[in-house]
Amino acid sequence: MVGAQPIVDRCDRVRRVMAPGATRPARLFGRRRIAAACMLVPLALPLAQCGKAPNPEMVAANTQATGGDTFEDRFPAPQFRDRFPTEKESFAPLQRTATAEPAPMPPPKTAPSPVRVASISPSLTLPRPSERDELTTLVSMKSSAFPYFGNNPRNDAPFLNVGNGERRGHRSLSGRVYWQNETYNDSRVLVHVPESFDAGKPGVIVVFFHGNGATLERDVRDRQLVPQQITDSGVNAVLLAPQMAVDAADSSAGKFWQPGGFKRFLDESASHLARLYGDPKSAQIFANMPVVIVGYSGGFLPTAWSLEVGGAAGRVRGVLLLDAIYGELDKFASWIEKNRTGFFISSYTRYTRQRDRELMSMLRDKGITVSESMDGPLRPGSVVFVQTRDGITHRSYVTQAWTEFPIRNVLTKMAATPALTRYASVPVSANR
Repeated sequence: MVGAQPIVDRCDRVRRVMAPGATRPARLFGRRRIAAACMLVPLALPLAQCGKAPNPEMVAANTQATGGDTFEDRFPAPQFRDRFPTEKESFAPLQRTATAEPAPMPPPKTAPSPVRVASISPSLTLPRPSERDELTTLVSMKSSAFPYFGNNPRNDAPFLNVGNGERRGHRSLSGRVYWQNETYNDSRVLVHVPESFDAGKPGVIVVFFHGNGATLERDVRDRQLVPQQITDSGVNAVLLAPQMAVDAADSSAGKFWQPGGFKRFLDESASHLARLYGDPKSAQIFANMPVVIVGYSGGFLPTAWSLEVGGAAGRVRGVLLLDAIYGELDKFASWIEKNRTGFFISSYTRYTRQRDRELMSMLRDKGITVSESMDGPLRPGSVVFVQTRDGITHRSYVTQAWTEFPIRNVLTKMAATPALTRYASVPVSANR
């Protein structure tokens, strides 16, 4: 490596060449030598330092001047200990045994729950044909309450008695107008077939007429839990709940006002129930199956007209009214008097107490025994009126009346009575 001192010596010789007594060629040569030497001196000084040990004072001064930004500061050596645990923190190495068989696991203290695992093995246990999933669905039926373009039997005037251009509607008793395309155009029926239902056994069809301001999904299914009450009763029963006036303060009966309207509804439902049940041959069974009508609040009107002119009164084995006697007392009294093999129950609050007591008086005048308690058994011909305690609200009445879940309670009582069960199993062919 070329040091800085030889280069300085050469510069001295050049200066002598450039002295005033030197010749012109010598001075020209000297200028070139000076230029070259001056270019090498700045490069040689740092290189000369490489061969010497660093001066600690200079290093410290340089470090202080640069703020500690040395090569080591900018490019630290890899610290592998930051990535790997120390000896005390290290994981215990995996211990492998020389035995071929693993040590047996100790038996659990309690037997674990069985786990169902999918398999393609031929030994896979499949559900029996008689096992089905519970089914709750909406089915459009031509014979349901609406749409309805007939007359109102109360005054024999057209039901759709209001017009606005091509739009038609109905003015209710309160004076409010409901439009046909919004309130009276839903032909769907909530159908519920429990998983345990068996068409080969005695059964019953429950027809539920909801009250005012209701929809099938929001109220009948989710709030009032009618399908769940059917299933929880344990009775061999299915449910039909037609949509009445949609979410409106109106009790109009629609097609159930018409003579034979209730029978047509039951006849059409037979094929739908058979299809949903999964056996087309069961349609004839559903076409003759006994019926229990449940009317809540404004549902009293389609209930009364179905009993009076529906054409299927002979199939009705029971009527349950839930705070629902707002009128039509003569129709209820007539059915009770003519059907002494079915039961009639009316549970009421203070809102309907006056009319319930009036109907009780009418029946007693006809010599019909009336009970005012649900504590006893339910028998053919039973007529029961039961007032619920204060604090029970009308809105929650389908789930809390004299007892919790009154529909479930009545169906359970019905199934516990052998006479009602036997009578319900007999197909009915004669309907008036």
